[in-house]
Amino acid sequence: MSKEMITALDILEKEKGIKKEVIVEALEAALVSAFKRNYGQAQNVEVEFNDRKGDIHVYAVKKVVEEVENDQLEVSLADALMINRAYELDDEIRFEVTPKNFGRIAAQTAKQVIMQRVREAERGVIYEKYGQYEDEIVTGEVSHRDNRYVYVDLGGVEAVMAKSDQIPGEQYEPHDHIKVYITKVENNGKGPQIFASRTDSGLLKRLFEQEVPEVYDGTVEIMSIAREAGDRAKIAVRSNDPDIDAVGTCVGAKGQRVQTIVNELHGENMDIIEWKEDPAEYIANALKPSEVIDVLFNEEDENYCMVIVPDYQLSLAIGRRGQNARLAAKLVNFKIDIKSETDASEYAEEEDSEESTEENAE
Repeated sequence: MSKEMITALDILEKEKGIKKEVIVEALEAALVSAFKRNYGQAQNVEVEFNDRKGDIHVYAVKKVVEEVENDQLEVSLADALMINRAYELDDEIRFEVTPKNFGRIAAQTAKQVIMQRVREAERGVIYEKYGQYEDEIVTGEVSHRDNRYVYVDLGGVEAVMAKSDQIPGEQYEPHDHIKVYITKVENNGKGPQIFASRTDSGLLKRLFEQEVPEVYDGTVEIMSIAREAGDRAKIAVRSNDPDIDAVGTCVGAKGQRVQTIVNELHGENMDIIEWKEDPAEYIANALKPSEVIDVLFNEEDENYCMVIVPDYQLSLAIGRRGQNARLAAKLVNFKIDIKSETDASEYAEEEDSEESTEENAE
């Protein structure tokens, strides 16, 4: 080892932010293992690295005992007293056992330790940088894809986007620039892992924050989002300012604001509805564009309701493949049973008939 090593440690501390003491501690521990591995030694050893001169010394640590049973781990009290009259039983004495050719092994070990610490430091920097982007939108460039993931270059680090996070029908080609939502940042044995999504509802919320200043500053609040990515989404909003129309603000003049978001998501339809504190009003709004005649709640199941719609609007309320009803239920967090006015009337008559029969039986 040499002064070049000390210089290298100083540079690492300055440029990579890796404390010299941290590397020295790791180096000493690695050199202990290297000594035992290369010289077949099993005794208790310590390695001391002089971070001013670059010198390395290996010491065998032996315990002072009355009678020696293992000369690699113990030294007799008589021999200890010949070294220094102050030694007593159970004291530990260090004997230097540095091999002549240990410098070469130490240099190799030091290189491995430093490279490992540099990698760990770089991973830590990446994790710290991108950890703050969790639950945020970032713009990246598609680098490549395989059977499991689309890989998105975020600028020196790649995020992975699983199939479940890819919008159906979207094509991700190399060099495409896309906006992704960072759902999770992990720091494990493989280094930082960044997970991105185009289907998460959080992406939609952040897009509205980017396009609608009133959403960003909290004047208009997004209360709930239900989304089937790539096809359709429902967004419930409310205004914290009585002079501002929440829905109109999000839609924008001539629909310009919402259209920008629709374009970003390649044609995903948006239903923006007004959030209401009254559950019946909120559910009715959620089922738009269908009209709602009445919303009936079940006393036995507080999360269930029956919604009555005009006969001619039943299919509109349910939607293609049940999508409108499904998204509305998810948006308001209710189980919704949609019935036409005729069906609801027949259902009520049946209920009345059953109740009458039960009363007669009694």
